[in-house]
Amino acid sequence: MPGVDAAGVVDEVGEGVTTAQVGDEVFGITDYAQMGGANAEYAVLAAWAPKPAALTWEQAGGAAGNIETATRVLDRLGVKDGTTLLIEGAAGGVGTTAIQLAVARGAAVIGTASDRNHEFVASLGAIPTTYGPSLAERVRTLVPGGVDVVLDCAGSGSLPDLVGLVASPDRVVSIADINAATYGVHLSRGSGPGADTPALEGIAAVGELAERSRFTVPVAAVFSLKEAAAAHELSESRHARGKIVLKP
Repeated sequence: MPGVDAAGVVDEVGEGVTTAQVGDEVFGITDYAQMGGANAEYAVLAAWAPKPAALTWEQAGGAAGNIETATRVLDRLGVKDGTTLLIEGAAGGVGTTAIQLAVARGAAVIGTASDRNHEFVASLGAIPTTYGPSLAERVRTLVPGGVDVVLDCAGSGSLPDLVGLVASPDRVVSIADINAATYGVHLSRGSGPGADTPALEGIAAVGELAERSRFTVPVAAVFSLKEAAAAHELSESRHARGKIVLKP
């Protein structure tokens, strides 16, 4: 059964669990090693945090996996106050999350997206630009001093250009290009051979940002469980702006 993100009310806790009790409102992720299990009325979470009151159930239900992934790659890239970060594919789930978390750290962010998503990307705190040919020239125009690090969320074959922007593959991380190693770029994954250590602490840390209106979860569409096939079709189209959520 697919699905990693979930939010809901705790129905039962496992042996030794001390950070949640029956009736708590939580959001989190299933075990990455199991590769799913959340697209159901009941799900077993491997990591969780209290659901922020500032997030709707739909937002919370689509948040935790992207938060973990974005935190993991931002940590690996060393994003901090004063960093200039380029995100390739900034309008998707991980991209929108990474923009907000990077801005919260004090970084300047440039995000590539289609023209129709530029206003959306800007609303999250990034400087938008178009992806595709001549990206390097556009980025250098926006940031004459250059960018420090790059996060590839698109997997669109642009890694050679992205590496050229920062002059070193060590300053680029991809979560989407299975050929990343060909260019010396690290492919960050939460499970499987060579997986990075999941940044589970990031899930709980977002609560404070949400309560201060510094973090939100754009939701592209909400489907019922019976409409799961349609939800996956939308996901595979790669045109969803934000998260696609299933609701029991």
